[in-house]
Amino acid sequence: MAEIPKQYKACVYDSPGKISTKVDMLDTPEPGPGEVLINLTHSGVCHSDLGVMTNSWAGLPHPTQPGQVGGHEGVGKVVKLGPGTELATVKVGDRVGVKWISAACGGCAACLEGADGVCFNQKISGYYTPGTFQQYVLGPVNYVTPIPSNLESADAAPMLCAGVTTYAALRKSGAKSGQFVVISGAGGGLGHIAVQLSARGMAHRVIGIDAGSKEKVVRDSGAEAFIDLTKHDDASIVEEVKKITGGLGASAVIVCTASNKAYAQAMDFLRFGGVLVCVGMPEGTPVPIEKSYPAAMVAKLQTITAVAVGNQRDAIEVLDFAARGIVKTHFRVEKMDKLTEVFHEMHDGKLIGRVVLDLQ
Repeated sequence: MAEIPKQYKACVYDSPGKISTKVDMLDTPEPGPGEVLINLTHSGVCHSDLGVMTNSWAGLPHPTQPGQVGGHEGVGKVVKLGPGTELATVKVGDRVGVKWISAACGGCAACLEGADGVCFNQKISGYYTPGTFQQYVLGPVNYVTPIPSNLESADAAPMLCAGVTTYAALRKSGAKSGQFVVISGAGGGLGHIAVQLSARGMAHRVIGIDAGSKEKVVRDSGAEAFIDLTKHDDASIVEEVKKITGGLGASAVIVCTASNKAYAQAMDFLRFGGVLVCVGMPEGTPVPIEKSYPAAMVAKLQTITAVAVGNQRDAIEVLDFAARGIVKTHFRVEKMDKLTEVFHEMHDGKLIGRVVLDLQ
């Protein structure tokens, strides 16, 4: 094992509220009781990071502070154990992952029911807790996620948020094999993984919706049908979904895009007994989901539910999907100093699939 340096490189938000990052040198921390020090090699870049950096999520309790290290899809090797970790299953040299929820208490009502993704005492990686856009990070020995030995670190990173979130959403939808599932934002970082998990992992008939420039990645991911949203208005896009589904509509709609319009359209995509799963979080002032009329939902037995980031079990299971080759993220690798450019590309809607940072 290489010697642990006294300082290391980290990518920080130097001007929160704007799209701006810089590479800084930070002091290497010492793991405390129950913690491990991880030498990160890769980190995925998520749309949530953009929201945190620009302070564009009205639901966050506090504005992001200058110097915050972002990121929440980190993969690396454990290089040092803190006191009290001697009996843990995680050992020096093990590859592990750090997720959006970087620490959960294990004792609150949510954790006790297996909903650690909404732990009442959670720590969020990249928001008031140092994130994964850096070469070293601390993590709780009982909550870092083991990475399968046959899965490359760059492939594993996006599974820790995009993968686990969409997997949990698909499970919560209750859609059965052979049923139609609509994925809104199907060509994005979350969406194209959702398409693969849905079509290849759960045998759903997937309808992907996104801009025409993303049709190839959506179809390559396993979608049975693709709808170019730029060629339709609200009425005709619903007609297209109904046409594909034989007039009934889809059993589930997973909204992966951060668009209020996508949510408004989603209710009309659903068949009787259909389920809308909220994943993408629109920025700006929160507004309710249009067309979610109680009378119509009662008449059609429809349900609206939501998923934050799944739980530890979901993370382990979705990593296994990736290790077995059922799902593979469409991504490109960039260095840390390109992060600001990546965020601009993401903000402008030009990013296809995912970006993974090489932190080495």
